[in-house]
Amino acid sequence: MNDALYSDNADSLDSPSYEIFALRYATHDTRRSGENYLGDDPHDDIAMPLDFYVWVIRGEGRTVLVDTGFDAATAMRRGRRYLHAPVDLLNALGIDAHDIDTVIISHMHYDHAGNIRAFPGATLRIQEAEMAYCTGRCMCHAVVRRPFESRDVCAAIERLHAGRVVFADGDEVIAPGISVHLVGGHTAGLQVVRVNTARGHVVLASDAAHYWDHVRSGHLFPIVHNVPSMLDGHRMITKLADSPDHVIPGHDPLVRARFPHWNGHPDIVALHAQPVSDMHAVEGELALETGDAR
Repeated sequence: MNDALYSDNADSLDSPSYEIFALRYATHDTRRSGENYLGDDPHDDIAMPLDFYVWVIRGEGRTVLVDTGFDAATAMRRGRRYLHAPVDLLNALGIDAHDIDTVIISHMHYDHAGNIRAFPGATLRIQEAEMAYCTGRCMCHAVVRRPFESRDVCAAIERLHAGRVVFADGDEVIAPGISVHLVGGHTAGLQVVRVNTARGHVVLASDAAHYWDHVRSGHLFPIVHNVPSMLDGHRMITKLADSPDHVIPGHDPLVRARFPHWNGHPDIVALHAQPVSDMHAVEGELALETGDAR
């Protein structure tokens, strides 16, 4: 990891500041034990929903999309509850999919790299290690390729051959105040996104941490390419962010409970704004709703 990209001097007070929105487009009812935690789990088998998001970074004349979600057909096939097409959520924010010129792909799993073709004018920003992973010999194993959709990989390759892919090899600056950082762990080339906002440096952790509890407890999500790298990733995102409240996990329903909703929309929240509720208070409310004793 390049320390210069996230040192106190790297983003001065004059660095651009952006809005960030989390857009929830689907959800899935899961169980904590087995589905969301690797190895021994001291808790009972309890309900622990999994939400699916894409993220928008906006400001300084830029609109950057982080991940592209999946479509309704994929949701049906994989048993997910589809709430909105991501492009419809973008429209609610006044953003036309055809106007998106930069898409950061955190990794190539189906829930993060579907819908690439819905953004025909976009250049993809992806880690070189991730493209090698999803097109290489690891995909000979059915259990490894299960979270991927071949058509999504093909869409990324099409964009590559159209000259619209920019690879990162580790940590890279996308624009002033926006950088990506190679974490790995969940996949070989998972990257997180660090964004300067009015409240400080926010890290869109994607699947470096599915839930805040993964970072806090040291437990891991069961889809893992490299266990030590995933644990190191928890430390990295904590270091990159200005506080635990500045780490945004990739699938936690608490995100929508902790941050203000944009324009009253139930599935769009403003991550550049201060949290509206305390972490422990929100967890307590969720526990009462789901029977979750975490």
